[in-house]
Amino acid sequence: MRKARHSGIISTIFDKWPGRRIFGLYRYMPFFFLLGAALEFSMINWTVGETNFYRVYKKNQVEKEARSIIEKEKLVLNKV
Repeated sequence: MRKARHSGIISTIFDKWPGRRIFGLYRYMPFFFLLGAALEFSMINWTVGETNFYRVYKKNQVEKEARSIIEKEKLVLNKV
């Protein structure tokens, strides 16, 4: 029963969101745009310990590229 109550609250909030007649479903787009910008900002600036999302991503990209180069060199050496 509790689930139905929550969906009622959510649908009430969605129904009261302005711009329904003009924009239809697209009226929520600015909210999700700002939510995505906030997420991106937190991923860039929020550091846990000495690491953040982008440091981990860059590290993984470098490791992937290094593995690729090593594999190419192994193939070249095996052909010779």
